[in-house]
Amino acid sequence: MPELYAGLMSGTSLDGIDAVLIEFQHTPWRPLATHSLAYPAALRAEALALNAAGAAELERAALFANAHAERCAEAVHALLAAARVDATAVSAIGCHGQTVRHRPELGYTVQLANGALLAERTGIRVVCDFRSRDVAAGGQGAPLVPAFHAACFGAAGTHRVVVNLGGIANLTDLPRDGAVRGFDTGPANVLLDLWAEQHLGTRFDRDGAWAAGGRVVAPLLARLLAEPYFTAPPPKSTGRELFNAEWLAQHAPERFAPADVQATLAELTAASVADAIERHCAGAGEVLLCGGGARNTDLVQRLGARLAGRMVADTGAVGLAPEWVEASAFAWLAREALAGRPGNVPEVTGARGPRVLGAIYPA
Repeated sequence: MPELYAGLMSGTSLDGIDAVLIEFQHTPWRPLATHSLAYPAALRAEALALNAAGAAELERAALFANAHAERCAEAVHALLAAARVDATAVSAIGCHGQTVRHRPELGYTVQLANGALLAERTGIRVVCDFRSRDVAAGGQGAPLVPAFHAACFGAAGTHRVVVNLGGIANLTDLPRDGAVRGFDTGPANVLLDLWAEQHLGTRFDRDGAWAAGGRVVAPLLARLLAEPYFTAPPPKSTGRELFNAEWLAQHAPERFAPADVQATLAELTAASVADAIERHCAGAGEVLLCGGGARNTDLVQRLGARLAGRMVADTGAVGLAPEWVEASAFAWLAREALAGRPGNVPEVTGARGPRVLGAIYPA
């Protein structure tokens, strides 16, 4: 019997929903259909606003979760149409939801998703709220993709590192022998996108062209890299709670040319990722990139320069396009949840042990 699962990812970049329909019965795992659905401007603005305290937060969060579920349902229907698959053939939808707060040090993380409404709109079982159980077990609740990275990209006979360049960057260390490890390294696109929106009026710097035209401001880069998070030991995770407009304003006064700040922010991502690999993944010979940042030509070149001597490529080189890795991971996590298998890696998150992740909403 086919093992069909849909995976839905809406990440820190707040750009929308990435959706995959994937069949797990046979390896290698490859999506049967993919779909991206951008957030309307108002919904994106509300997602960003909900990252901070504000009036009527509870109602606004509930309404956002409803709107998010409707968009997710639209994405799932597009997948089914593209693959010519009936909803009854899909075992479950793994829905990450939209993170608006991540405070594991206080014992909580919030991903807005109305799993009940999504199940109603699609007629498919939904698994969501993956991070809370790991946090309840004393973990960071992030990153959760390392278990999928190990299942999908491990056992290659070489020491690999997988780097996800979303809003926040995270890495997974896949040694030939030894435990899978991973953590959030710091910002990937979140500050780059913020600065581009402020100065170009666009959601992102396409291909890193604006950053490529600027010059790195060495004193500014040094000040950014002095952030204690970068040298804190794992397990650790981060998000917009730290790397946000206020953090950037403290470090990047207006006396620097905006293009030079963008170049410096790109170098910050490259430097912090490369340093994390040097510190914690000694001996890795391959670095595979995924996430939206893997399509940023300037950022990839900067990473390649700092990781000279290692093979640097995106995950498409081993068969799974970089923009669909995270959505595929949450389809896989839904499959693990229904099978009663743990989805976290305690060595990554710091949880007290393996845990089955996710809340299940029947079809």
